[in-house]
Amino acid sequence: MAHFPHLPHELNSVQALVRFGLRLVILLIFAAFGGIGFGRSLVALLAMSAAFSAVIGAMKRERPFDTVLNHWDETAAYAALGCLISGFNHAVTV
Repeated sequence: MAHFPHLPHELNSVQALVRFGLRLVILLIFAAFGGIGFGRSLVALLAMSAAFSAVIGAMKRERPFDTVLNHWDETAAYAALGCLISGFNHAVTV
C-alpha cells in the first residue's frame, strides 16, 4: 500500500482554507444586514473573528506561522482584511 507522508499536512491546509472561506461568506452575509452599515459591520465582524481564531489557536496550542495553515494564519488574514477595509472606509468618508 502506498504511503503519502505529506497528505495530512495538505489536508490540514485545505481544511483551513475552506474554513476561512466559509466564515468569510457568513461574515459578508451578516454584515449585509448590519445596522451600522456594511463596511463598519464587516470590520467589527472581522475583528471578532480574528480574536476568536487567536483564542482557538492558543487553545489548540498551534504554532504561529507553521508549515501548514492553522488558526493563527486565519487570525492574520482576518486582521489584515479588517485593516484594509477600515482604511478604505475611512478614505471614502473623508
